[in-house]
Amino acid sequence: MTEPDPQAPLRDALADAARKSGFGVVRPGERPTAHALWSAVGGVRGVLESLLPGFLFLVVFTVTSEVVPSVLIPVGVAVAFVLVRAVTRSPIAPAVVGLVGIALSAGLALLTGRAEENFVLGFVINAVWLTALLASLAVRRPLVGVIAALLTGDHEWRADPAKRAVLTVTTWLWAGMFALRLAVQVPLYLAGQAAALAATKLVMGVPLYAALLWVTWLLVRSVYARRPS
Repeated sequence: MTEPDPQAPLRDALADAARKSGFGVVRPGERPTAHALWSAVGGVRGVLESLLPGFLFLVVFTVTSEVVPSVLIPVGVAVAFVLVRAVTRSPIAPAVVGLVGIALSAGLALLTGRAEENFVLGFVINAVWLTALLASLAVRRPLVGVIAALLTGDHEWRADPAKRAVLTVTTWLWAGMFALRLAVQVPLYLAGQAAALAATKLVMGVPLYAALLWVTWLLVRSVYARRPS
């Protein structure tokens, strides 16, 4: 009788999380489409939930230079997004996560009276992702390769030089994105340039993420594409 694998539940949970991620919208080897990319960023609702609070902060702060309305109006919009999802019986978790992040950021800004503190949580998130990606590269288990293995069950990908090279390069690209965000935005934070910080965060948020996700899909597909029999 075969002994049950004690790591199977954890592996299954990680695989399910990978399938629900933006990367998992297109399985390695499949052809990415514009529709898939739109789904990966959440469609119209997801884009609005991601961009509108930051855009409102930028507009209100530029017009008023006041911290309180600049951070509380985005919180109100995030609450509205949660209520809309609840009323329409849509998955509520994405909006709740967004609300928590916006509320925590607003709390920091209100406690300190400095608008730029609204962006500190974003720095922490980017730094955590950058650290995780660099750590995966340091131990020669590039994170994009780990995700691809969870999606395909191909746990021998490191033995294939082409797969190993592509998955390493794509992991470096994601690390580069998070590093670039920090390199551009942290100096603006230190200089107290809240409006410029809000603008760069918008540009380097969903648009940059979507572009890099598309490049990742194409690169990974190049080594996972089905071969004709």
